[in-house]
Amino acid sequence: MTVQTALLQGTKLLEEDSIAVPRLTAEVLLSHALHREREYLYAHPEEELTEVGWLHYGRYLHERLNGKPTQYITGRQEFYGREFRVTPDVLIPRPETEHLVEACVRRIRPGDKILDIGTGSGAIAITLALETEAQVYATDISRAALRVAGENGRKLRAPVRWLAGDLASCFASSSFDLVISNPPYVPKTDHPALQREVRDHEPEIALFAGPSGLEIYERLIPEAGRVLRPEGWLWLELGYNSLDPVRGMLGTGWGEITVERDLAGFPRVLGARALP
Repeated sequence: MTVQTALLQGTKLLEEDSIAVPRLTAEVLLSHALHREREYLYAHPEEELTEVGWLHYGRYLHERLNGKPTQYITGRQEFYGREFRVTPDVLIPRPETEHLVEACVRRIRPGDKILDIGTGSGAIAITLALETEAQVYATDISRAALRVAGENGRKLRAPVRWLAGDLASCFASSSFDLVISNPPYVPKTDHPALQREVRDHEPEIALFAGPSGLEIYERLIPEAGRVLRPEGWLWLELGYNSLDPVRGMLGTGWGEITVERDLAGFPRVLGARALP
């Protein structure tokens, strides 16, 4: 079995099961099985696979055909130009969340104190720590997720302080200049309609907020108001159709409300400033 034949066979299997981007997926899985970069596959198409390489490739294809996301098979996902380790204990970072990071980077000043609530893999907190000169803290209710985040922080040499806790409960009032969060926002009622890769493999605690999908926002916004200093910023990623209800949760204590859209034109990011 050569590299070229393995790619052709893997692509055909993935196509027949309607897996998205079958050729790219086959390349990623084969390069992972061989412990090589994807470019190696094109430079050595006639190379014979070892028995171990073929067994690993076959197992990875089987897992993907059963719905396991490619990122959980390889344990890797790129975010903001950096590679992060991901496991089924954390949500896979999405490109859409880069809009949230970009909105914050533009407004962070050197020395600002930032809190990332519900950090998951640590992608947001680590990116902000490496892209700015801020002091970054991150919380998650899942200790398993914090272990993954801590590992990513060490690997990328990001000076983030990790704390286990519910939202910002472990911090005193008026502690931060900016609070950022990509909270769970999928309504529990949407569970049956989700893609099987998401429904069956990503952690429910990071996906579902409750029956309406707004439950975490309802708790997070007043909690952010408590820990933010006067004129501090709150930045949130928005779920589908959540702009109006989330904006409606901002009472008289908030101003300079800002909404940013993703590349598809959907409102993806909401920012608000705590009034003095």
